[in-house]
Amino acid sequence: MAGVSQTTVSLVLNGRAEGEVRISPETRDRVLQVIRETGYVADPAARRLVERRNRIYGVFTYEAVFPAESADFYHPFLVGIEECAEEAGCDLLLFTSAKVEQGEWRRIFSAESRIRLADGCVLLGRTIDRDDLSRLLTEGIPFVSVGRRDDAGGPVPYVGADYPPAVRALVQRAAALGHRRMVYVGTGQGAESYADRLRGFTEGVAATGVEGVHLEQADGLFGSGATVVFAEELADGAAIAEIARTRGLDVPRDLSIVALGARTRPVSTDIDFAGFRIPRREMGRRAVELLTQVLEHGGVPQELLACELVEGSTLAPVHDER
Repeated sequence: MAGVSQTTVSLVLNGRAEGEVRISPETRDRVLQVIRETGYVADPAARRLVERRNRIYGVFTYEAVFPAESADFYHPFLVGIEECAEEAGCDLLLFTSAKVEQGEWRRIFSAESRIRLADGCVLLGRTIDRDDLSRLLTEGIPFVSVGRRDDAGGPVPYVGADYPPAVRALVQRAAALGHRRMVYVGTGQGAESYADRLRGFTEGVAATGVEGVHLEQADGLFGSGATVVFAEELADGAAIAEIARTRGLDVPRDLSIVALGARTRPVSTDIDFAGFRIPRREMGRRAVELLTQVLEHGGVPQELLACELVEGSTLAPVHDER
């Protein structure tokens, strides 16, 4: 219908030239016009054979991302992933058949695993199973983790939030406001993001010369003489604020609170916490970009994106009467 060879049609469809072949704008327009008139769509199976890719990116989540209590935290990641996949001309496949094992987390590899249906996979979850990471690396399955991950028998490709500098900056801000005894409340271990937060706190305390204490629970906070608390989770910060209120303490006049991150657990609060913004949407976008890079060029990219400090209303100068 266009009066050209199959090779010319193929080159137009794929948007490229081959060797010395050059296609004039007029010929390209004529082929595209016939494509529009006929509604022609390239056979995805044939394209997959030629390109050795089907342009489908998987998204594997280690916990449910759609329940209401999770939506606030995961939604920006998914928005970024979808935006970038659309720009790259790829479809997304959300893996949902994996069963929850060992009480809490899904596992990638099981009898029902379909991970190889996709060209590669974006992994999303606060905690990612190290055995899964090790097997992905061993079997050469392309993937990128959202969130920094420790080595798992080899370096892991990831894009994460750069927590230590953000926490250090908040410790320095608190010190500049006169706080000399600070407490970090949270596990500081398990997920790499928790360890990174605690490391930032420890480094910030050492750099400013103030006194810093790590408590896994808030039980020992009151009566410790601390004037500012760094809560690992926003939900912990809200709980501490409520306990302070019941004790007749004003936040931030009597106790300043810094929340180290976004809402990851159900909590009802309208408190404007001081802290930082995790670049979740940007991390989702960059994960897709890095996965494309891995598929096309190989390698093990590892990137950390800066967190944006949030002024909030819960970090104030030390009150004179303390």
